[in-house]
Amino acid sequence: MEPEEKQSFFGTNYIRFLGGRNTLFTLIALLLIGLVIFIFREVSFIFNPFIVFMQTVVLPIILALILYYLLRPVLRLLEGFKISRIWGIVIIFLGVTGIMTLITVLVLPFLRDQFTNLIEEFPSYFMQLLNNIDAFLRNSIIGDYYSGSSFDIERLLETLPVNIGETIQNAASMIVSGITGFISTITGFVLSIVIVPFILFYLLKDGEKLPQYALKLLPPRFRDDTKDVFREMDRQLSAYIQGQLIVAFCIGVMIYIGFLIIGMDYALLLGVLAMVTSVVPYIGPAIAITPAAIIALVTSPFMLVKLAIVWTVVQLVEGNLISPQVMGKTLFIHPVTIIFVLLTAGSLFGFVGVILGIPGYAILRVLVSHIYKLFKRRYNKHETDLEKHYDYTELH
Repeated sequence: MEPEEKQSFFGTNYIRFLGGRNTLFTLIALLLIGLVIFIFREVSFIFNPFIVFMQTVVLPIILALILYYLLRPVLRLLEGFKISRIWGIVIIFLGVTGIMTLITVLVLPFLRDQFTNLIEEFPSYFMQLLNNIDAFLRNSIIGDYYSGSSFDIERLLETLPVNIGETIQNAASMIVSGITGFISTITGFVLSIVIVPFILFYLLKDGEKLPQYALKLLPPRFRDDTKDVFREMDRQLSAYIQGQLIVAFCIGVMIYIGFLIIGMDYALLLGVLAMVTSVVPYIGPAIAITPAAIIALVTSPFMLVKLAIVWTVVQLVEGNLISPQVMGKTLFIHPVTIIFVLLTAGSLFGFVGVILGIPGYAILRVLVSHIYKLFKRRYNKHETDLEKHYDYTELH
């Protein structure tokens, strides 16, 4: 009986799954990558111009991509009517310009007036709210403890205008001291907005060809898998951007109609605020309901009840009817995951992270799931080869 051949370290199932002898080269490559990162961190000042360039172009590119995914279905529809792509883009640009002009002329002045009135009256709303809370606490079961405490809401109300004035003065002095940075920021933002139409034009014209250009740079055996990744990323981004904006628009319209029905002040402004903030899931609606709740609470307790009813109906309709129909299950993410992603992205990248956290997570999930499939395919291949090897040795 021949002694059983001892299996080498590189011939074990786990190491074969990772790549066999290539595992050693992979570890060496990771070590070299870490060394390169360490060196780059020490000479990071060399890359400051590149970082400034990326910070300059990232905003117009993101805005152009959002508009591209919104307008691409319209362009395809126009092409279905035998309109050339160039003329379709021209028609889209003219239509968008006309819509923006109508909004600027008809809606923005009314919103501006409502916003100005709300800013002027909000301190009185807030003080009235504090007075109502104070009266409620004094007449509640804890009234004796509240009256005997050192907290005096009347003193707070007397000092509040002074504190607000000091805060405004401090903010003004900070703005004046940082006026140069503020102007440069505004200038960069305006330039970004001006650049967006040019980037959008070329995206609409050649955007669907860009993945083909990228695939030609890869080795032939990687192209099929990379093409699947590009296709899935495109589907995820398209579903999220189009679906989320449609859902946000529906929420804003429903909030506006509901507030009109119950007689809420500033219905249009609050509806627009709800529409804008609903772009961010879960956190956005909580931000939008805060000023509406303060106004309703100051107006009357019954108005607060009506506000709660309207908000509950809107959330039920959105969660059970609009979102499933518009977004479907193409981008199903658990609510807890969404909250953690938003908190993490907001802590790392601020407001931009909150806006781009969910689509970024969707892209990352596509990459990770595809890499997992590749590893799984490799594992199954080595499992089959190992079984054939064992069958062969047993037969001989």
